[in-house]
Amino acid sequence: MSTEINKETKPAGGLVKKDFLSQTEPRWCLGCGCYSVFNRLTGMFPTMGVPREKFAIISGIGCSSRLPYYASTYGFHTIHGRAPTVAMGLKMARPELSVWVISGDGDLLSIGGNHFIHLIRRNPDIKVILFNNQIYGLTKGQASPTTRAGTKTKTTPGGAFDSPMKPLAMAIAAGATFAARVTDTDGEMLTEVMSAAAAHKGVAFIEVMMNCVIFNDGAFTAITDKTSRLETTVRLQHGKPLLFGANQDKGIRLKNFSPEVVKVGEGGANASELAVHDIASPDSSLAYLLSQMDQPRDGQPVPLGIFRQVSAPIYTEVAGMQSPADDAAVARILRGSASWVEGEDGGIRSSE
Repeated sequence: MSTEINKETKPAGGLVKKDFLSQTEPRWCLGCGCYSVFNRLTGMFPTMGVPREKFAIISGIGCSSRLPYYASTYGFHTIHGRAPTVAMGLKMARPELSVWVISGDGDLLSIGGNHFIHLIRRNPDIKVILFNNQIYGLTKGQASPTTRAGTKTKTTPGGAFDSPMKPLAMAIAAGATFAARVTDTDGEMLTEVMSAAAAHKGVAFIEVMMNCVIFNDGAFTAITDKTSRLETTVRLQHGKPLLFGANQDKGIRLKNFSPEVVKVGEGGANASELAVHDIASPDSSLAYLLSQMDQPRDGQPVPLGIFRQVSAPIYTEVAGMQSPADDAAVARILRGSASWVEGEDGGIRSSE
């Protein structure tokens, strides 16, 4: 257990950010994006109307996974890659809890990759925040599953040659009912997206593009720098055309189902020609296409915000796990239809 909490908590409506801060001082490198996510998350928790003892933060291994120690909630620091599995078991046993998974790209997408995919496809009411700095930070700078090709690291001194994984695309392909991408420098969007995830019933996946100041500094500068971000990112807004640029004079339209950047206005395309963002579409094709755009290239921007938010059956409800089975039902499940028992005379006989 990461933090012992006082059962005599204030009513949910009276909680403030300070109530969610433990006595353990956060320790990350100066300038690390983990601080930003932690501050916004603990600032958002009081707005949910959930008692403090009803929160549980589950983490794996890595810089991101230290977070449960710093939050005054229940939590569990699990082994490498197993945070989704532990969170799933907890949610099935205690469906009334607000369960949050905190993990990094090295933890969730390497040894935890299979657990991540199946958590997403099952759609439990669990929130997953991926801290993606495209490097192994805690173990001192090895290439991770999301490290960009050509990046020189301690394990790839000649430059990474593996194709980087695209976590948001993976989540959408696995059927994520809520999928979003933000940067660690946009506090307003962080709060907005985390609040929407908290209100969503079902699995909610948030990828945070985060700077590692020690081992991968500047990986996201092109989309976070104030002098360039308006030209290199597009803020997704439900029901609105995909417009971007300092003067909102560029847009994205689909040509043979491929994104095409066009000039909008005089001498260019009409706004009516642009793709319109729809987070509630049952067809995830456009969301998946946009998720592939994870770094600015050839004039294409990086989409940020909520990509998808749809309703679907919750795993614990579909599986009938809201109420525990009685002893007889458990016995039938464990014994099955062909089990054997030892008789008093030492002989073996069928249990049927």
